[in-house]
Amino acid sequence: MSHLHVEIVGKGQPLVLIHGWGMHGGVWQPLIKKLSQSFELHIVDLPGMGLSQEGIASNLDEMVTALLPVLPPHAHVLGWSLGGLVAMRLAVHHPDRLSKLVLVGSTPCFINTPSGHPQPWEHGINTSVFQAFARQVNEDYAATLIKFLTLQCMGAQDARATIKELRLALAARPAPSPLTLESALDVLLQNDLRPDLTVLQQPVLLVHGDRDTLAPVQAAHWLSQHLPHASLRVIAGAGHAPFLSHASQFADSVRDFLQPKTEVNG
Repeated sequence: MSHLHVEIVGKGQPLVLIHGWGMHGGVWQPLIKKLSQSFELHIVDLPGMGLSQEGIASNLDEMVTALLPVLPPHAHVLGWSLGGLVAMRLAVHHPDRLSKLVLVGSTPCFINTPSGHPQPWEHGINTSVFQAFARQVNEDYAATLIKFLTLQCMGAQDARATIKELRLALAARPAPSPLTLESALDVLLQNDLRPDLTVLQQPVLLVHGDRDTLAPVQAAHWLSQHLPHASLRVIAGAGHAPFLSHASQFADSVRDFLQPKTEVNG
């Protein structure tokens, strides 16, 4: 696996940002100013995405393996959507490598399984929804992603400016290959991390929009009940990307969790 591209911005304790499916680190652009004064941001492009074009990860463990060499010691890790799966697997298999975990629009299992299944799950979505989205992205990558991100910004005060920033940020890095998108989609379709999570001992903040249609908020409630040290922040009116639609609330929640007032004043 080739070395991942990482952009480092700001100063303070390291905070690693892991993007979602089909995206790259440019998706965090509207958040960078809000967090870089408090943290040294390590903005990762996952294998085959953005400027990490040389390698493709065929499964979740390969994504984690690719991340390990660029992970600063005792970093906080923030993962969104697919990035949340990566962050959870990282925390389970390499607990000594990170301090606290922030999971955004995340779920242990994206896909519903029927009641007769050995491990039924009803807090996800149907496989066909993901596959239809994947087809759209393959046909017109830029237009589909901008449409998706525009929907996630609806209701934000500065939605138009945010979308303009995102357009520029996304266009500044290469589009992933169809094979990369397909491989990453398989990670979403095939992984169920529920059996592993009882061993996850790090403090976890779950940030979730109550209008999330890709990872329903019920999944976040399930995580808050099954992770040993989790707190849940549901953002009213937000969809799958609350860091875009409610950027100030989101940044405040992250800072309050990662830098408690006693720690800041200490």
